[in-house]
Amino acid sequence: MKPIVELLDVVKEFPLGKVTVRALRGVSLTIGRGEFVAIAGPSGSGKTTLLNQVGCVDTPTRGTVRIDGQSTSDLSESDLTKLRLHKLGFIFQTFNLVPVLDLAQNVELPLLLKGGLTRAERERRVRTIIDQVGLTDQLGQRPNELSGGQRQRVAIARALVTGPSIVLADEPTANLDSATGEQILDLMEALNRDEGTTFIFSTHDDKVMAHARRLVSLVDGEIAEDRVTQGAAA
Repeated sequence: MKPIVELLDVVKEFPLGKVTVRALRGVSLTIGRGEFVAIAGPSGSGKTTLLNQVGCVDTPTRGTVRIDGQSTSDLSESDLTKLRLHKLGFIFQTFNLVPVLDLAQNVELPLLLKGGLTRAERERRVRTIIDQVGLTDQLGQRPNELSGGQRQRVAIARALVTGPSIVLADEPTANLDSATGEQILDLMEALNRDEGTTFIFSTHDDKVMAHARRLVSLVDGEIAEDRVTQGAAA
């Protein structure tokens, strides 16, 4: 399996007053194209910091991060922005939808930022992905008119509309009830299976870990365990 994400001896430190906090302590991790991976651990274990390294939201203090063969430290800020727009999709636990835009406009936003498509092409992509997540009947509604599960589906559609190679999901079930969380995970599994998109979650939710086909556990900024799970047989 060809690597799509590589972290080589990544260290991330944050100054906190006179103290330096080491959030990642020499993490090395390779994730292949099309994997469905959960990065698990308690609060403060470094999982969101790790996700931010993969998402090019932050840079390592030391070490190397490669996305699809490109070392992020070799890229300019402009090139990093292009990489995020073209290869990465983000699903945030707080949804981060724009309240004044309706469902379709929220999903279309990354395509407008990316550029290069006609209005008709954008509309086709938006309608296709909204249909995939089962929200066609809510097309013109705004975020405050949607349930938590529906808003998470909008966030998934927005993350996938550009056709990213990698989707990063930070605690994607944190604000959802159990039944809705299961529906969202089933949807992500189907998209992973049908589209071959690589999914990487940060989580401490047992439900997400149960769906993952690989579990990477972090403790105090270090990988404590990296194993294939029972989900791999599904």
